[in-house]
Amino acid sequence: MKFFDRILEYMREEAYNPMLFQELAEALNIDEEEMAELEEVLNYMEAEGYIIKTRKKRYGLPERMNLVVGRLQGSKKGFGFLIPDNPDIRDLYIPVENLNGAMNNDRVVARITKGSLGTIKSEGEIIRILKRANEQVVGTFETNKKFGFVVPDDVRIYQDIFVSQEDFGGAKDGHKVVVQITRWPEGRRNPEGKIIEILGHKDDVGTDILSIIRGHNLPEEFPAEVESQANKIPEEVKSEAIGNRRDLRDRVIVTIDGEDAKDLDDAVSLEILPNGNYYLGVHIADVSQYVFENSALDKEALKRGTSVYLVDRVIPMLPRRLSNGICSLNPKVDRLTLSCDMEINSKGNVVSYDIYESVIKTTERMTYKNVNKILEDDEEVKERYKDLVELFKNMEKLMNILRKKRKLRGSIDFDFQEAKIILDEKGKPIDIRPYDRGVAERIIEEFMIVCNETIAEHMYWKELPFVYRVHEDPDPEKIISLNQLVHNFGYSIKGADEIHPKALQQLLEKITGKREERLISTLMLRSLRKARYDGASLGHFGLASKYYCHFTSPIRRYPDLMIHRIIKEDIHGKLTPNRIKALKEIIPGIAEQSSIRERTADEAEREVEDLKKAEYMLDRIDEEFEGIISGVTSFGMFVELENTIEGMVHVSNMEDDFYTLDEVNHVMIGERKRRIYRIGDTVRIRVLSVDMANRSIDFVLVE
Repeated sequence: MKFFDRILEYMREEAYNPMLFQELAEALNIDEEEMAELEEVLNYMEAEGYIIKTRKKRYGLPERMNLVVGRLQGSKKGFGFLIPDNPDIRDLYIPVENLNGAMNNDRVVARITKGSLGTIKSEGEIIRILKRANEQVVGTFETNKKFGFVVPDDVRIYQDIFVSQEDFGGAKDGHKVVVQITRWPEGRRNPEGKIIEILGHKDDVGTDILSIIRGHNLPEEFPAEVESQANKIPEEVKSEAIGNRRDLRDRVIVTIDGEDAKDLDDAVSLEILPNGNYYLGVHIADVSQYVFENSALDKEALKRGTSVYLVDRVIPMLPRRLSNGICSLNPKVDRLTLSCDMEINSKGNVVSYDIYESVIKTTERMTYKNVNKILEDDEEVKERYKDLVELFKNMEKLMNILRKKRKLRGSIDFDFQEAKIILDEKGKPIDIRPYDRGVAERIIEEFMIVCNETIAEHMYWKELPFVYRVHEDPDPEKIISLNQLVHNFGYSIKGADEIHPKALQQLLEKITGKREERLISTLMLRSLRKARYDGASLGHFGLASKYYCHFTSPIRRYPDLMIHRIIKEDIHGKLTPNRIKALKEIIPGIAEQSSIRERTADEAEREVEDLKKAEYMLDRIDEEFEGIISGVTSFGMFVELENTIEGMVHVSNMEDDFYTLDEVNHVMIGERKRRIYRIGDTVRIRVLSVDMANRSIDFVLVE
């Protein structure tokens, strides 16, 4: 965008003081005919929070005015935290009386009212709302005939929404509804709204997950224009589409995925070269061949950002005709791909590579389950895939080499147990058990990581615009706090003031199998920043990788699709100076949108999982289980069962003594009997109650 960088650069100068429009135009030497364009850019920058326009109509940077721009994270108690756009600034506490009508997830500007910017005790007041996040809210309708309220499902929206009788829209008491906000909260006045959709009664089958889908604004249906475009795409690869692509249809190439996967976007091949090196091929669905930039398909894909994988359904980024059809690397049919061949030596180093457009025909559609059985020497499965057994044995060898190299450089692997939730035909959970990752899963993980690193480093040294996957270094203060905690258990973190991932990896190794493993692993994860997308290569702390991107899943992640386009344009010499300039302008927005949609998908997936876990335990009230204490707080302790379900033993239900929390040592101690409960202790519990509205489970200890 014209003038954008010039304005920011000028305002960042030490001597800059907030200026009027005319003063700024003169200082930047803006011609008369460019004035309208300058005003448009300033309006955009103000709306997005890059700059602030004061009441006296002067423009300046928020940080120079003791202001912070970011996203408000609400709480069920009413107060909030402003999460700054600048990741180097600490979150800002906003008391409930200083929200000034702002709601959870609103994009806001806050003034510092206590402490100083970035300090732990700083507080603020919302002075401007840049963008509302909750124009529609999902909740439970409650009525007393003359008026009603919608109680939001999202507890971070702490105020009920008032609905007048003429705006009920046919809703009855107990209905799950979508309410359109017609008047925002003001002072002590609640927000007001009208019912625009009834999802069903809160106790009806399917209403629960539908409420989560609507609550996160996840669109299940595609617009007619998008479906129309998708339907025009051929279902088979036409010979003219292959063009000058490298023909790999004679190469042995396989996909390895879960049994129920339908969007197969990565395939792999492996050969042993005469010099003993491995020749690994990673072949990724060429979605960009069918989804053109700025088309209706592309705009909808960017809007969604990612596919969302819920327990009972997938909400895809692309219409199923593409995601499960022409783009999916289905077995034994021609598919267009973008390939990265890598020669890897015995130390796991990529000594040469080649990136190119290709056409493949996969030899076999393998599942993790069957590959794991082959590697465990299951004779029946080995016989069925006898021509591929040696291939998978070699893949396991290469996986171990790559994994060892990654471990040596300090890559961090958290081993948190994931859950497999089995539903019946009505969506009721009938079994929940830990999901075990086998060798096959690790093979694909390591192959995709080395491919992503190779692609990212290749594009970095070409100095071309790109979308990187970044994971910045943790906040030093959080690591110092973590170090103080682990000190109580007899550990220390080397170089805590200037942390290297290897130091955290070494600590994880020391605590493996120990009682304190869960506590330290959880607190370590919380001390790290969240991975995100960015136009700059800022490295990936968790993987201890200098260059990283997401190249391998363009069917289900928009950044992968975007970087496929850039790579192909580079291959065909289409990255002209004008195109490079245009990419530099759009990539920051694409990276931010992709990061936001990824967080939304994660939240929805976690909420559905918590919902089904709570529903599963409804039928198990009064049953007893053995579990491990997974966390302690002032109000009780969390206990995790073998099936990964977690519940709370409230301190009010620990009736044998009066228990208090020792915050330093993270233990609960009884005052009279001095009985101690620690994280990692095995306890026996009875299921006391299940709160479906809050998706929480209460336990009591069984003596």
